[in-house]
Amino acid sequence: MNIHEYQAKTVLAKFGIPILKGAYVNSPSEARRVAKDVIGGDVWVVKAQIHAGGRGKGGGVKLAKSLDEVEAHAKTIIGMQLVTHQTGPDGKKVNGVLIEQGCAISHEYYLGIVLDRAVGKLCMMASSEGGMEIEKVAEKSPEKIIKEWFFPGDGLFPYQARNLAKAIGVPPELIGKAADAFVRLARCYVESDASLMEINPLVTTKDGQVIALDAKMNFDDNALFRHKDIVAMRDETEEDPSELEAHKYDLNFIKLDGTIGCMVNGAGLAMATMDIIKLSGGSPANFLDVGGGATKENVTAAFKIIMKDPNVKGILVNIFGGIMKCDIVAEGIIAATKEVGLKIPVVVRLEGTNVDRGKQLLRDSKLKLIPADDLGDAAKKIVAAVV
Repeated sequence: MNIHEYQAKTVLAKFGIPILKGAYVNSPSEARRVAKDVIGGDVWVVKAQIHAGGRGKGGGVKLAKSLDEVEAHAKTIIGMQLVTHQTGPDGKKVNGVLIEQGCAISHEYYLGIVLDRAVGKLCMMASSEGGMEIEKVAEKSPEKIIKEWFFPGDGLFPYQARNLAKAIGVPPELIGKAADAFVRLARCYVESDASLMEINPLVTTKDGQVIALDAKMNFDDNALFRHKDIVAMRDETEEDPSELEAHKYDLNFIKLDGTIGCMVNGAGLAMATMDIIKLSGGSPANFLDVGGGATKENVTAAFKIIMKDPNVKGILVNIFGGIMKCDIVAEGIIAATKEVGLKIPVVVRLEGTNVDRGKQLLRDSKLKLIPADDLGDAAKKIVAAVV
């Protein structure tokens, strides 16, 4: 689950990480009122709130030096279709903005935490090259990304935080403040059950402060039952409708931009299915794992979600029955195709528990399904069918 910048900053503030005074608004008049009465000062920043990076380059972040400019920028940004390198060509509609006080920046840094599965630890990454070009820094100058690893139960040790601050060139007089922010971010990550946290940029100011100027957070869906406050921050308008519907049926679904829909049980098998579709010359339209204990209703819902995508020209069903029985899958396919109508080719590969029963149900249905002997055969048949 993702949240907006303004929400992420409320999470940071709970852990004592310095942020600027700001407020979320969804109208130009409210932007003006907040800038004047809540934030104060004479310089503000108006920032579009969408679940994507690169907002500044897309025109979604504006500096304002008067209340008139605050209102004008808010009027321009709210309602715009903001296109960035992370939104795709269609962009995302901006429903509101963060009005934040300005500050005199001395230097911008990057700070982030992710799980490093290769070593089984959390990894804090920091760089002296913070700001909008951090992706290019990671690609062209990876030596400028400094890393420290730590166990969740231990947290980031103060000496590691100081080492990071020194390595990225934080001024000596601010190393203590920076290191404290680093340690607090590590604790925030662990206690919030995050899967990603980024502060880009983390800035030092001309008056000697260390401030989180931006924030991005993703959380582990499996741990959200422990964080009702974070769940309340969910913005469903930022999520794909198909993915939201899939979530209601406990389906793991991610929409892609290909033409071949995939319905598979098991994340590893789903990845292998997408790989072999690409290897056979096709392009997957989605990742969909129905899970090991799916019911007929889950399978029916999965099939219907795939068929709602207008880009899908064919569907590959690849089921290896273990806990998930092949006859249950067959019943779901039959129910879904009868309900929505079958107008595109469907290749079905079943193997495992109750496979003979599943295949018999599909034959008896008289539906125009294409059987496959194995995964390679299935991929070739669905690619040929959609060409």
